[in-house]
Parts: sequence; C-alpha cells; structure tokens
Amino acid sequence: MTDTTPRIVNCPTCGDRVKWTQANEFRPFCSERCKLIDFGSWADERHLIPGDASTDGVPSGDLGED
Repeated sequence: MTDTTPRIVNCPTCGDRVKWTQANEFRPFCSERCKLIDFGSWADERHLIPGDASTDGVPSGDLGED
C-alpha cells in the first residue's frame, strides 16, 4: 500500500507551507514570485556555495595534477 499524502515543505523564500506534488510547478517554492526572488539572490551573489578560492573558476583538468 502506498502513502498518497503529499509531503509538506516550507517555501525557502517566504516560509509558507507548500505541498510537494507534481501539480506544484514551482516546488519547493510556493509561487513564481518566490522562485524569482530566490533566483535574484543567486544572481546578486547573496547566496553562495563555499569553495576554494585557489581553484574556483579553474576546470578540473587544468589544475596541473598529473
């Protein structure tokens, strides 16, 4: 027997509760507005993924490792 209860998550932008279903085209966001706000934060570099500054932007094959 499968559980048909949809998973409920919080929108990463506004915190509203959102059903994680195929019908929600903006998941994990609650709306297109929240999705675009998040995208803008990445574009403005307010969201960052930590990395090593010495290798950022260098393709892995160009690190001089043989």
